Amino acid sequence: MYYQKNNKQLRNVTQQNIVITPPDRVLTIVVLFLVVLGIMSVFSASVPKCVNAGLMPLHFTLIQIGGVILGYFGLRIMCNFDYKRLLNLTNGFALFVIGLLVLVLMTGDVINGAQRWISVGPLSLQPSEFAKPAVVMLLAKVFSKDADLMDSKKWSAFLLIIIMVLLIFKQPNLSMVILLFATSVVMYLVAGGSAKLIGGCFLAFLGLGGIGSLLQPYQLQRIRIWLNPEVDPLGAGYNIIQSMVAFASGGLWGSGYGASKQKLAWLPEAHTDFIFAVIGEELGFIGCLFLIGLFWTILQRGFVIASRCPDMYGKLLAIGLTFSISFQAFLNMSVASSMLPATGVPLPFISYGGSSVMITLCMIGILLNISKKKVQTIRVRQDV
Repeated sequence: MYYQKNNKQLRNVTQQNIVITPPDRVLTIVVLFLVVLGIMSVFSASVPKCVNAGLMPLHFTLIQIGGVILGYFGLRIMCNFDYKRLLNLTNGFALFVIGLLVLVLMTGDVINGAQRWISVGPLSLQPSEFAKPAVVMLLAKVFSKDADLMDSKKWSAFLLIIIMVLLIFKQPNLSMVILLFATSVVMYLVAGGSAKLIGGCFLAFLGLGGIGSLLQPYQLQRIRIWLNPEVDPLGAGYNIIQSMVAFASGGLWGSGYGASKQKLAWLPEAHTDFIFAVIGEELGFIGCLFLIGLFWTILQRGFVIASRCPDMYGKLLAIGLTFSISFQAFLNMSVASSMLPATGVPLPFISYGGSSVMITLCMIGILLNISKKKVQTIRVRQDV
């Protein structure tokens, strides 16, 4: 017989199996480092503020630890909760977030001119943090098949996202709007969307003066001060000047943990928006580089997890969650180092904020869940 001849030809047949593995170990270790560093940084940066306000020195640190504990339980739940089951919960979760955002505009606390928080006993909740996973889940659901924006089946999800963005913009919280918009664009492009369409819309928006019309007077002032903070060194430019002084004082190795002078009286919001400057002063350039490396590792591991995921929904979910966390970190560190105008986003895991650390850990839990499923390629040699 022909197939029994000695000159048999062999060919490689590729098979793909879905393999269940433990959660990504590198990502887990990096998040552990960030959480510990965050608690240490909040303690160091917040003690002077607590003393000046007549609070116990551990006031903000204990709240941060509480957010970490809640976030840890959320991480464990999401790590063991099959991410595909989130498809059926997506719309309900989005409606829940919209309800919280409406509530914050009706009864929320106004702090520094922004109405972003709901008081829950002695604690406060920031509903806009919940919008980050909600938007990612909605877009992953509708873009998992294709990136056609004209598909009427996607419009209900787009409507929910628009409502969330408008409610957040009303607070006002432009930095969160920018974060959600950037995440949406990245997910659309990854799903196969048109880069020309995005570029054309952006140029048209600039041409019509869209950015200037959306910005409030105080936001336009932030841009002017960012370009030249010395114009108002004791007013609007004070924060960024003191942040630069903190980085300069830290030098290469830093002044030592807990030894920051700027946090004592000169650097406002040292435990929230400008905590990266305190880290720069205490741990120096080396400490900042280490922190940047941790966030870079999250970005790298998230993209690896997405590339190994066997389905498009999981890929988009992983890309969206990873980009949201990483881009937020980039925004915060860029503001503290005067690379971008002042925004209001916290540094993930590091800045004080129970809502932020809790939601971010839950997002990491989903990412770890996706990392447990990957495609394994097997090449089998078969006779012809």
